[in-house]
Amino acid sequence: MNDASIHTPRLTRAAGWAGALAALALSGCSGPVNNQQGYMPEQPVAFSHAVHAGQYELDCQYCHVGAEKSRHAGVPPSSVCMNCHTQVKKDSPEIQKVAASVAENKPLEWVRIHRLPDHAYFNHASHVTSGLQCQTCHGPVQEMVRLEQVEPMTMGWCLDCHRKTAAEQVSAPPPSAPRSGELLAMSSGTPPPAPLKEPRILQPPTDCSSCHR
Repeated sequence: MNDASIHTPRLTRAAGWAGALAALALSGCSGPVNNQQGYMPEQPVAFSHAVHAGQYELDCQYCHVGAEKSRHAGVPPSSVCMNCHTQVKKDSPEIQKVAASVAENKPLEWVRIHRLPDHAYFNHASHVTSGLQCQTCHGPVQEMVRLEQVEPMTMGWCLDCHRKTAAEQVSAPPPSAPRSGELLAMSSGTPPPAPLKEPRILQPPTDCSSCHR
């Protein structure tokens, strides 16, 4: 018996297992791999962005406090919700779930919707401080009763935005945090620092290493 007759069945079995695993992995995907566009899972509490961000115009960063200063926007603890709901709709069954979370010191298990692959680096702070609106990536959240993923969030989609922003020479908004010397001028009466002469033009990167670190 030659070597070929020994290895051929093994190769056939290996190919069969690889095909079966690929089919199994893809069977749970309703679209392209790593694309959850349209994903709208049920959450442990029926929270409506349309009511909070739309009707009452709460700032996104009241709940997602890390968006301007961290890689991660963050999910608010139940205690943030209770800042209002100790007085507002406190008898609602949904609010009682939040109150129980605080009383039991047990976080609500929110289902994450927007997720990039682990090999892709993303920083919320650099985008928010560059003037990017939350709706650019997350869609019209102020209209959503149940949050869903609107955009594909693929690499090509991100690159298209970076290239368009660079081509249009978009200016960054002035920094919201005080610049060096401004607080000292306010407290001591010294001359404030000279204003910025030229606006900062955004130059979002398109090289591989910026997102694949």
